[in-house]
Amino acid sequence: MIVTKLCQAARARQARLFPVVAVLLPALLILPALAGTPGAMAQEQKAEDAREEVAILPFELIDSSLEGDMMGENPDETKRLERLAPMLREDFETLPHFDAIDVSPVAEDVKQVNLQACGNCGITFGEKLGADIVVLGTVQKVSNLILNINAYVFDVESGEQIARGSADIRSNTDESWKRGLNYLWENVLQRQLEDRG
Repeated sequence: MIVTKLCQAARARQARLFPVVAVLLPALLILPALAGTPGAMAQEQKAEDAREEVAILPFELIDSSLEGDMMGENPDETKRLERLAPMLREDFETLPHFDAIDVSPVAEDVKQVNLQACGNCGITFGEKLGADIVVLGTVQKVSNLILNINAYVFDVESGEQIARGSADIRSNTDESWKRGLNYLWENVLQRQLEDRG
């Protein structure tokens, strides 16, 4: 009889607890998800804060060909040269942790110097723009059949080179320059930058 009463009392307690558990269980399942939300938001904010601003300065032509000496500036090459930096900006934008920034505030100053021979003025321009990274580039022309596109990527704060690459091209056309830059990005620079983390 005592055992029966104890069993009845236990069943009564269970019956009273069941509605409470039924109400609390969904809340207990949702709490971890809600608790993770601020953490997820903080993670997203951290990823956003980790984005680096990249200043890609205009590419320069190094013309060691006889044609350059004899004929002077080639307007077609000048146009191709002007297209390289904007194309590379688009490439940088495809990576999740880079933002390519506007370099027009220093455009006139850049025109007045030779970026390859002015010491660290490319990095100085990057500092003026508030960039984390600055990219310098050249096209070296030996002849209409032998050219190469080069790019050098520097950390503005430390001044250290963090990536570099070169792509040889074998004709002097819009298409060959575009293919050369695409190769340089996809097979050299992008890999180095992604390996950097």
